[in-house]
Amino acid sequence: MYVPATLAQPATALSPLVIDASATPPLQAPARTSLSELHAELNVLEGHTTSVTGKLTARTAGPSHSSASLAGGATTASVPTTTTATLHTAGVAGQEVQLQALGERGWRTLAHTRTGANGRFRLRYLPRETASEQVRLRFGGDAGDLPAHRRLGALNVYHLAEASWYGGGGELACGGELTSTTMGVANKTLPCGTEVTLRYDGRTVRVAVIDRGPYVAGREFDLTEATKQALGFGGVGEVWSTR
Repeated sequence: MYVPATLAQPATALSPLVIDASATPPLQAPARTSLSELHAELNVLEGHTTSVTGKLTARTAGPSHSSASLAGGATTASVPTTTTATLHTAGVAGQEVQLQALGERGWRTLAHTRTGANGRFRLRYLPRETASEQVRLRFGGDAGDLPAHRRLGALNVYHLAEASWYGGGGELACGGELTSTTMGVANKTLPCGTEVTLRYDGRTVRVAVIDRGPYVAGREFDLTEATKQALGFGGVGEVWSTR
């Protein structure tokens, strides 16, 4: 008996694979960060604490939105585009910020702290000796934020020194002639050319040792007439000195 063969059914066509791009978050570059200085006390007597307050912020770019038209004149909801971006700046919380000083071997960390909820921070440092050195704020960065640093200037740590002043003319012990415009100080022991930062009544100057003296018991420095005027110094009294 003849039985007709059954024709095989056509294979079902494979459906195209659809990937929902919106379900995969786009790769985002690390955010640019910046450190701002709100207040810094960089002139202190030895044994007193210096402090710096500031803020760490990050600047990120978010996509802008525009409308896309469909066939037949319909309009979709707003969708992200890559043609323009909106910049957002916000404080970065929970990150370590360092206060660093520049020495002969590079930057070293003096103090560190973590930022608060709004990115603000306060650093405290107790100097152990007189000095004058450049300092900066530093954020080391992480996977989502780029590193940043900010120069603050010189941190001057002083001691109290008794001083007087002198003028006139004549030769200087370290070489040269003394005039009314000569900036510098006389000291009995510091090597010629040693730089000293002096502070008096809110004014600061950095000058070199150019002469020997003073030869009065208890006095550490003789200021030249020009140095005296630059500081607004009187006749005899105490100045702040980094050496």
